[in-house]
Amino acid sequence: MKPLTTLPRADGFYMPAEWAPHTRTWMLWPERPDSWREGAVPAQTAFKAVISAIARFEPVTVGTSSSQFLRASEQLADLLNVQVIELSSDDVWMRDCGPTFVVDHQGGLAAVDWDFNAWGGQDGGLYPTWDIDSQVARKVAQLEGTPRYATPGFVLEGGAIHVDGEGTLITTAECLLHRNRNPQLSQSAIEGYLRDYLGVDTIIWLPEGMYNDETDGHVDNFCCFVRPAEVLLCWTDDESDPNYTRCRSALAVLGNSQDARGRRLAVHKIPIPAPRYAVLESEGGALGQVPDDNGRPERLAASYVNFLIVNGGIVVPGFVDPMDAVAMEILKELFPEREIVMVPGGEILLGGGNIHCITQQQPKPQRA
Repeated sequence: MKPLTTLPRADGFYMPAEWAPHTRTWMLWPERPDSWREGAVPAQTAFKAVISAIARFEPVTVGTSSSQFLRASEQLADLLNVQVIELSSDDVWMRDCGPTFVVDHQGGLAAVDWDFNAWGGQDGGLYPTWDIDSQVARKVAQLEGTPRYATPGFVLEGGAIHVDGEGTLITTAECLLHRNRNPQLSQSAIEGYLRDYLGVDTIIWLPEGMYNDETDGHVDNFCCFVRPAEVLLCWTDDESDPNYTRCRSALAVLGNSQDARGRRLAVHKIPIPAPRYAVLESEGGALGQVPDDNGRPERLAASYVNFLIVNGGIVVPGFVDPMDAVAMEILKELFPEREIVMVPGGEILLGGGNIHCITQQQPKPQRA
């Protein structure tokens, strides 16, 4: 199916908030050996826990390569509400390589197929090739029979944006203005793409995301909307933490921002867990990834903000950390109408992201 030649906004489409009703959640199955240790076996166990948690609230479709199809099918066979399909990919980051779904007020659903360059292409990208990932959004759109809007020449990952469904979007300059995404475009031109393809009016630019986030500062690991005019921001009071200044710079921007409807933003804070290091820690005690370029343990961008809102629930990563309980209480206060489910996030973190990064919600079409 060829992509539409019109623009989503002109056709009445917009990206709804994550708390809007979902039809399902899409995921991919881990196997890449340079992303996941020990043949991806620990990662597959962690992914199953995430899939199981989400499936309590809504259907989950899991895409896997042909070589992993039987293994994934067997491992997930005891879960209800889970569908396994053959859907090849370079890795598992459905939030970034998969489609961003948009809806209209007449019950319509469409998919935005962003250009994907593996978080930087030849200038810092995380894969040497990403041609299979570049097909994932198109395949999902075809499987669902939805119209597709492509953005040739404009690179974006789903983790780089968060919306309130009422015209406001938050992102980071660190990511969207990075030279390895769209160097040919000005900030105003990038804003034009966001408005045309996501139906937003107001764009709030945070300076940076989490320290050492290999996605160049995705906002979904740092700050998100929890309801209209309210955001949740990662926070630390430790002046020695490199996130200390990043959190305060973001707070300064958010404290002086209004959303698309002219409302001042209420900012809630959630603590950052104790530092996690790739070569020193992993669930099970085994070594994770290699040290950084200076030979020091590589700091991982652990964050409780990297959760997924599902129908009636919140699925959030835990890190076997004293802050796990604090994060749970904060989320319970922010989402009293939803069940908070914490699943182990350490193994997924070793691969470079967490629950929000490996999932993509498909909103349920609504009529006004």
